[in-house]
Amino acid sequence: MYQITMHNMRFHSHIGVLPEEKVVGQNIQIDLKVAVNAVPADDDLKSTVSYADFYPTVANVIQNNRVNLIETLAQIIIDAIKNIDRRIAAVNIHIRKQGTPINGVLDDVEIEMEH
Repeated sequence: MYQITMHNMRFHSHIGVLPEEKVVGQNIQIDLKVAVNAVPADDDLKSTVSYADFYPTVANVIQNNRVNLIETLAQIIIDAIKNIDRRIAAVNIHIRKQGTPINGVLDDVEIEMEH
């Protein structure tokens, strides 16, 4: 087993509870760690999982979902990544939501989920 990690994927989303979050949206950053239960053989991509499939899968989920909670978004992304290949054993995701409507000074709000 080994892990594939993608850092700081960036997207514009319309996720949030407040109406203005659904209209204006906000930037989010995503880190993805995928545990793969495979043994690469003979330098052949078919013997492993292609990480090139991860970014478009995440982008598609974000484009097609306007959920209220980033926790819900995280679970949808985890499910979508795990559906790419049966050799994906686990997915860990960090989602950072920037520009959150919180009365205070902070860079972002982040959740972490693994399944």
